[in-house]
Amino acid sequence: MPEYSPPTTHRKLEMQLWWMTALLICINVGLFGWQVLNGMDITQPSSPDAIRWGADYAPLTYLAEPIRLFSSMFFHFGLIHLMLNMWALYIFGSVAEQIFGRIYFTGLYICAGLMGSLLSGYMSIQDSYALIEGGVANPGLLPGVSAGASGAVMGLGASLTVLSLLPMLPRQPFILDKKTLVMIMGLNLAMGFMISGINNAAHIGGMIMGAGLTALWYLGQKMQRGRLVSLVALLLGVAACIVLYQYNLALLEPIRPLWQEILQMLQQQLADQPAK
Repeated sequence: MPEYSPPTTHRKLEMQLWWMTALLICINVGLFGWQVLNGMDITQPSSPDAIRWGADYAPLTYLAEPIRLFSSMFFHFGLIHLMLNMWALYIFGSVAEQIFGRIYFTGLYICAGLMGSLLSGYMSIQDSYALIEGGVANPGLLPGVSAGASGAVMGLGASLTVLSLLPMLPRQPFILDKKTLVMIMGLNLAMGFMISGINNAAHIGGMIMGAGLTALWYLGQKMQRGRLVSLVALLLGVAACIVLYQYNLALLEPIRPLWQEILQMLQQQLADQPAK
């Protein structure tokens, strides 16, 4: 069995090895700065402002603007939310990009983020079913505004966790600490269940996609068919997102009148509160 040396600390500082991660961080930070300069509250953006800047609001997303499944990955609810996600993106992304390669890393990141948004939408649909069937007004079951890179970032965390649990590949540039990764991911999931306001569905969706794409990538490396299997894996990831989106649309039909009414109320609210 060959011996592996642990990764040296200075490797992470060589940005040319993880420039896509750095670019994603710059895009998120730059967009946040632009939003603040245009009047958005830096600590706690309002829901109308979040929606104007591309956040995911299920009735609007599924009835009119599905692009929000993607754009919501680049909006954050305040400076602390941004800093936490960007720190996690740096920690996970700078390692994952060097392991998977830039193209697969980017595809995994986007697919994980989309799957997080889609699973969040599925849960909003289920909540609306419960609201109608309950027959009692329950504000907690109304669709909420969600956004952030956490679904994509959790996908990266899950990918590294899966790799840490598998036998190390001969050319793998990092030794991954499985105890630390499992603890971090478990803690994040637990916090999502214990603290209100955290979109745990997005976290779980991102983790499922990240774990699945990593398992397929690993299989390709073991089969020495890395490029072919990676391409197939990314296509399967995209296909899974399309299937879940279409499934959500089918589930939407019985609650469409409710969501149309909610959407009309939102549009009126946005009209009454001009953009800053």
